[in-house]
Amino acid sequence: MKVETQTRSQGHDHGEEKMKTRKQKSHEQTDQQTPVKKTKQENENEDRKTNGKAASSKEYEEFCKAIRENLSPDQMKAILQFNGQDPTGLDDSVISRCQDLLYYGALLECKVCGGNLEFIGNSYSCTGELSEWATCTYNTKNPPRKQDPIKLPDSVLDSPVSDLLKKYQDPSQRHQKEIPHHADKPFTGMVICLSGRLSRTHQYWKQEIEKHGGKVANTAIGVTCLVVSPMERERGGSSKVSEAVERGIPVVREAWLAESIEKQELLPLEAYDCISDRSSYGKGIAWDKQDASEEALESLNAELKMYGKRGVYKDTMLQQQGGKILEKDGLLYNCGFSLCDQGRSINEIAITQLITVPNMKLQLYYKKGKVGDDPKAEERMEEWDSMDDAIKEFARLFEELTGNEFLPWETEKKFQKKPQKFHVIDMDDGVEVRYGGLGVRQLGAAAAHCKLDPVAANFMKVLCSQEIYRYALMEMGLDLPDMPVGMVTDLHVKRCEDALLQFIEDMKSQEQKGPKAEALWSEFSSKWFTLMHSTRPFIFKDFQELADHAASPLEAIRDINVASRLIGDMSGSTLDDPLSDRYKKLGCKITPLDKESDDYKMILNYLEKTYEPIKVGEVGYDISVDNILAVDLSAGPSYEEIKKLPNKVLLWCGTRSSNLLRHLQKGFLPSICSLPAPGYMFGRAIVCSDASAEAARYGFTAVDRPEGFLVLAVASLGNEIIEAKSPPEDTKSLEERKVGVKGVGRKKTDESEHIVWKDDIKVPCGKLVPTSPEPKESILDFNEYAVYDPNQVKISFLVAVKYIEKDAVMEAAE
Repeated sequence: MKVETQTRSQGHDHGEEKMKTRKQKSHEQTDQQTPVKKTKQENENEDRKTNGKAASSKEYEEFCKAIRENLSPDQMKAILQFNGQDPTGLDDSVISRCQDLLYYGALLECKVCGGNLEFIGNSYSCTGELSEWATCTYNTKNPPRKQDPIKLPDSVLDSPVSDLLKKYQDPSQRHQKEIPHHADKPFTGMVICLSGRLSRTHQYWKQEIEKHGGKVANTAIGVTCLVVSPMERERGGSSKVSEAVERGIPVVREAWLAESIEKQELLPLEAYDCISDRSSYGKGIAWDKQDASEEALESLNAELKMYGKRGVYKDTMLQQQGGKILEKDGLLYNCGFSLCDQGRSINEIAITQLITVPNMKLQLYYKKGKVGDDPKAEERMEEWDSMDDAIKEFARLFEELTGNEFLPWETEKKFQKKPQKFHVIDMDDGVEVRYGGLGVRQLGAAAAHCKLDPVAANFMKVLCSQEIYRYALMEMGLDLPDMPVGMVTDLHVKRCEDALLQFIEDMKSQEQKGPKAEALWSEFSSKWFTLMHSTRPFIFKDFQELADHAASPLEAIRDINVASRLIGDMSGSTLDDPLSDRYKKLGCKITPLDKESDDYKMILNYLEKTYEPIKVGEVGYDISVDNILAVDLSAGPSYEEIKKLPNKVLLWCGTRSSNLLRHLQKGFLPSICSLPAPGYMFGRAIVCSDASAEAARYGFTAVDRPEGFLVLAVASLGNEIIEAKSPPEDTKSLEERKVGVKGVGRKKTDESEHIVWKDDIKVPCGKLVPTSPEPKESILDFNEYAVYDPNQVKISFLVAVKYIEKDAVMEAAE
């Protein structure tokens, strides 16, 4: 099964290692130890290389020992405070910070946020905050330091180490901290054993492991881990495997080596464990420790634990007993919370519910922790005699988690994000489709008893099934089972949209590179994945990623919310014809085209001439047509209104299947933002293409789910059409003027083959040819057309297709 996911691995802290700097000879060296006598001055120069040179590890260790033995933590805090450094924290942290200051000099503040720098892991990281949404992610191996003499309080000047400290007060006598390059190697400090027949030879892996900082042992005794073939589990395991299991040594798949080297970071052993029953195929391991594809499969199969504002959390086991969310004075006592902070590697959710159960006391449920790591989550359920006391405790928990009061949020939606606190996810009073929809097989019986035309019934069966929404959410990394992201309020979607638009405006007025730009990307990433909680958050790096993983998912979530409300709860009898009921709510007439009709043949010709195989890796995919459906929406312009408009063209529009119900019920909406990326480069516009190949890219999901839909719409480009060979710098003027824009791609349709359909509607159904002269500055493969007024676009046809591997098509033909 192919799962399209993006690996978003996070760094792991492996503890602070000893520095390995260039060794130097000490004062106590005797003439016998060195073949050449050196003068006292030469020895002193060798002892201490000043003005930015490296210090001796031994000398620094002896210095630290003297400081630790002769100064109290309070004295060290005073030294830090005297020199403008952070004196707070645990004693171990204070001691380490003070030793660094006294030997290397006082650190300057972070140049990004003004916070304090501290040596963590193998670099200096900022401990400050970028905003209420995010802590700073700035780090460096060579931090700037103050050039002033170190200030020492009187109590320290009277201590036994005062002379030692004075020795380093002068900035010219200080050393520069040298952090060894090998500290960045993923296997540094690890001893690894290899076993069995691997895909590469043991000699190859030995060289690679040593190259990346590790060592290889011949036996499993005392090693960090044992690397084996994935087949070891089926074979029963070698003697090395048995020995490793007995000693509690992790046994991991060979992929751990390859992927750790590829990503240049030590990936978690738990995610590649192939022996333990607890972790077979990733099951039972925290999701953030799993390989992304395994985590995706587990989340895809997970039941939704809370379907909306009235959903009793599944793990309470109270819904089966008639449990319901407490509703009092129009308020529902059910809240979900989210917190993502890239600087602190935090990605958590929290849930609080008051649940009434027949013949039981009022129950307060509370849970906080990482998604997919239930064993480590903080979780409790308490009984309450007094409803008023339970409500007070619920409100207290809300304020503890968010720093906000409950009533102003629940009644007026007033909320201010606080530093290092959760943000509330505004769930709507409905049923998310992952809970309310049925499986496509279950809906087969409903389609068989449906009063609709069989083709229309089958179409509704597909769009009302859980599968397409589950897969869409999984592919976007928004499929967490603990939170109904497909049933949030329009207000929450609007908050996400506002955050995205504000960030785009901020970035367009800033320099695109450098520490401050990186900080802005980091801050927004934490904010975005707090508002739009993901199982796989990461730090955005450019506008293309923003288009693919923020703008497009936000549009999908908006559309899935509409689908959830339309589908509702279908858990009743399928004999009640639920598909006809949803068809009526859709308000859209769907009619299959006769395969012998002129319209069917015209569309088929248009599709075939403007299609190119979709490439997934080295494999190309063709498409076959199942059916073509004529659609007439009640939303948007009527055909009579459209046919009166100028410059009408029949164009292809690509969309996920999960977005279709919203398009059919409410019509096309313009893109959510303006970005220099395909689909968004024209600003807030409805974007179509004259190439079915372009639309097919958006409709394609994965090779094991071959069904999809391509949309054909009649679009009026207006009296004025602007051609653009590169992304327009100012899209606002285009939006205001509502002119038609043609983005010139590297390929176009052969104009000699274009035809005119009914009512002067042009059909650019020529075969694809290179655009001449080729617009080298274009980022578009094919021509795209932007229309800014939704009343100038009418969805007219849906083409139901299947994606087929090219070789499979050829074999079938033979």
